[in-house]
Amino acid sequence: MSQSICTLYGFSPCLLNGIQGFNAKGDLMKIINDEKLKEAGEVETEVENISNELDRMKAFLKDADSVMGDRDERKENWVKQVRNVAYDTEDVLDRFVLEMKKNQGSGRSNTVLHKFLDCAVNIKFHSEIVSRIKRINTRVNSIKDGCQRYFDLPGGSNSNVDASIDLANDTRGDALWEEADLVGIEGPKSKLMRLVLEGDLDLRVISVVGQVGVGKSALVKKVYDDPASKKSFQSHACVAVPQALSDKTNIENLLQDLIKQLYRETKEAVPPEMNTEDKNLLKVGINQFLQQKRYVIVLDDVRNIREWDAIEKAFPYNSNGSRLIVTTRDDAVASHSSKMEKNVCRLEPLLREQSLTLFCQKAFQGRPCPSHLEEITNNILERCGGLPLAIKSVGGTLATKSGRSEWETVYQSLGAEMEGTQTLNTILLLSFNDLPYHLKYCLLYMAIYPEYHLIKYNSLIRLWIVEGFVDEKGGQTVEQVAQGYLKDLANKNLIRVVKRKENGNIKSCRINYFLRGNLLEKAKRQSFLMTVGKNSNGLWDKNARRLAIHGHWENFNPQMSGKKLRTLLAFGVTDLKSMSSILELLKSCKMLKVLDLSGLPLQSFPKVITKLLLLKHLYLRRTKIESIPRSIKNLQELEALDLKHSLVTELPVEILQLQKLRHLVISHYEGYGAHSYAPIEKLLGLKLPNGIEALKSLYQLAFIEAIPGTIEEIGNIKELRRLFIFKLGREHGMIVCSSIEKLQNLQSLALFSKTENEILDLDHISSPSASLQELSVTGRLEKFPHWIKSLNNLVKVYFRWSRLRDDPLQYLQDLPSLVRLELLDGYVGEELCFKAGKFLSLQKLYLDKFEPLKQVIIEEGAMPNLKRMKIQRCKYLESVPSGIECLTKMEVLKLFYMSQRFIEKAFREDKHKIAHIPTGLKVRGSLPSHRSGVLRNGQTGRVVWWMGMEVPFRSAILPLDCWNEARHPGEVVLNEYYEINDLWRGLLHSAVCGELTVLLLLLKSC
Repeated sequence: MSQSICTLYGFSPCLLNGIQGFNAKGDLMKIINDEKLKEAGEVETEVENISNELDRMKAFLKDADSVMGDRDERKENWVKQVRNVAYDTEDVLDRFVLEMKKNQGSGRSNTVLHKFLDCAVNIKFHSEIVSRIKRINTRVNSIKDGCQRYFDLPGGSNSNVDASIDLANDTRGDALWEEADLVGIEGPKSKLMRLVLEGDLDLRVISVVGQVGVGKSALVKKVYDDPASKKSFQSHACVAVPQALSDKTNIENLLQDLIKQLYRETKEAVPPEMNTEDKNLLKVGINQFLQQKRYVIVLDDVRNIREWDAIEKAFPYNSNGSRLIVTTRDDAVASHSSKMEKNVCRLEPLLREQSLTLFCQKAFQGRPCPSHLEEITNNILERCGGLPLAIKSVGGTLATKSGRSEWETVYQSLGAEMEGTQTLNTILLLSFNDLPYHLKYCLLYMAIYPEYHLIKYNSLIRLWIVEGFVDEKGGQTVEQVAQGYLKDLANKNLIRVVKRKENGNIKSCRINYFLRGNLLEKAKRQSFLMTVGKNSNGLWDKNARRLAIHGHWENFNPQMSGKKLRTLLAFGVTDLKSMSSILELLKSCKMLKVLDLSGLPLQSFPKVITKLLLLKHLYLRRTKIESIPRSIKNLQELEALDLKHSLVTELPVEILQLQKLRHLVISHYEGYGAHSYAPIEKLLGLKLPNGIEALKSLYQLAFIEAIPGTIEEIGNIKELRRLFIFKLGREHGMIVCSSIEKLQNLQSLALFSKTENEILDLDHISSPSASLQELSVTGRLEKFPHWIKSLNNLVKVYFRWSRLRDDPLQYLQDLPSLVRLELLDGYVGEELCFKAGKFLSLQKLYLDKFEPLKQVIIEEGAMPNLKRMKIQRCKYLESVPSGIECLTKMEVLKLFYMSQRFIEKAFREDKHKIAHIPTGLKVRGSLPSHRSGVLRNGQTGRVVWWMGMEVPFRSAILPLDCWNEARHPGEVVLNEYYEINDLWRGLLHSAVCGELTVLLLLLKSC
């Protein structure tokens, strides 16, 4: 076998070289070797040929996916045939690699007998491989006989593939220009009206951006049709931008449509020279027509920057007060077209109350929701995700159904059988088809998560990478490229960002219910993935490449095979029966590359895992596994091993043989969650074997114990981006600083001392990594590390128990990128002063357990961008920070576990200082009994005396743990601080208190 094939599949030495090196005696051995050479030569040729064929099939599928819709069943079935052949080809090649790895690790001796047996087995295996490849070639030829191979779809050329969705069949307008039941539109409409009617006379491009179904086009239509808009402009036109605008026919159709609307408004005939198919002449004609006019043109659903650039030149940049209004799902299009952020109108999903109002308009003709349907209504609205198009569709379907059982049936089949939601599904399909190929399968993969699952950024991009969805780009790590992919999906409003990191990167997200449903159906049709367990029909697809188990798995049977599976992910599986089923299935999953068994009640490391020789990604978080077997060395392809919150504290030396390992994460808080209140002595880190520097590919290493030899070796792992070290002492200072200084790619660093009072010596660094963005230091500091002042890219800083005698603010205040600052017992002084003109980028400030602290001063001009502040456990602090009234961008102030005197002063004397904070003050702590707030007799819309202040109390239901036993029937006593805020109001429920049923509204604990 050639060296190229060996290199391609990552095994060495080549099997052929091993055969040639037998030097066995006797005619029989010579015959075997000759036969083996013949077989090896044939399999080499066949493997190379089928590998090339697989590349061609993938290229074809990429093109087909980028242009095809799902409406042409004949084309879809034909593409499915090609996809199935590609899957089977991958199976053959992976089987080939698997067998080679088995041969490498067989451990057999070099006796003539064993070599003879190996040859006999390999001859049989090679014959099988060649036979399977030939069968695949026969299928390929069969497909070829049905159509021109991989280039033309049946009945036409490749350029006609996108005819499945064209301008004539574009159904978007049926829903998007609907003018009915607009709810929650007043604010966005006012802003859009101001942008359209006010301002200077230069041409203004206004973008309305939001996710599919959020009501962008309905809002624009409302403004477009407003009498004030009609009266203010001489020329009006609105067009829906067709898919694949770059196609010559589509852009001509759009321009001709514009011309017809413009001339129809003036009751003039279209000039003969405008009856042309030359797009440049059409653009010139439109430009000349509008040159001296004040015009408003709506371009609905511009999907990418290229489309905008293709039509922008048709419109003159005159000074007549003209306006172009663009609707788009892509933030990049909005920014590019509008130039200035003030000209971008971002449309968000409806709030719960608005959703309920719209739903009741459609389902109950505007009447309130009947009490027996409140719970199911709440569930339905949660699935609709605040999208007006979805809410109207579902509400319209339920308008003719009155029984709860009928509503339950609709809820269970939501999105599948309703005429209205078919339009939404069509729009969602358009959104998916518009994506570039590399994003399409990243998004499709997200359907593997359960409904409403909070998707964590770190785990998602690791999965994308190991699945092969992320392409390498020069100058970027694959993690950075994947991060860009996620941003693109967010910018296109196809995922909802739940939380962002301090540097603006996405930390967690969710996927819309309807979009997930569409993606899941598409993924199942392609055998891309399947789901079993909770809310699953239990159907088993033997060809599926990926399996997600959601909760309890009841219908497993031993006949189920995972021989084609590449990925297995478990979500919320906690019962022994389901775990047993998963472990049984794993015995057949020889090709598995991704395995996540996080949360399973595993007591020991499953032996079957070490037989999965192609495994790249192994997650065993939140299990009770205590040790890793030495046979972990079998997993030579492993790139990620995550044992966070397991009981593993030490790894075998064999881990050093896993040369492809990039992510190694192990940690556990003994008896505590991972939060700031846990004693540091209870943190169990990871003891690494000597020689860790052998793992040159490591990208992340957390959480490791400080052992002198290990710390020194870490400095030689140049690719490290994330490093967490525990159990540090003063004696480690020079060594750890030396290693940190060598890691010039480091982006996140966390250092923890042995105990709360252990002193850390971190002052021996002169040239830290300029890439460092996150720094966490836990332990006593005699002086502030001087090198931190030079970290211009530092975004997040956390100091815990440092107890500095010098004010730490003086060293941090000039960091240009610092967004988040957390200090826990960080300073022993009585005063903190944030000086004018300092902390210019800071947005979040947290001060915790500053026991001697009496005063916080904020000078005017300090922290101009601060949005969130939390102060807690500062028992001698006398009042809210002086100067807090100057922080005009403040959104949230939290005061937790402060003195009673502090709280009373905040609510009375200092109330005017915090009046500008829009979401108000959040407080936590025990209320004195004589101050307890009382809600009597189910009063609503009244005022309650609570913690020395009057609280406007709309209907509320409080969690049971905040109720004291009522002194009288109908009385509810609050014994905790809870935020009373309309944003947290949910559906009305009944709560029985004594003899009186009180209607209350759910509040979120602060």
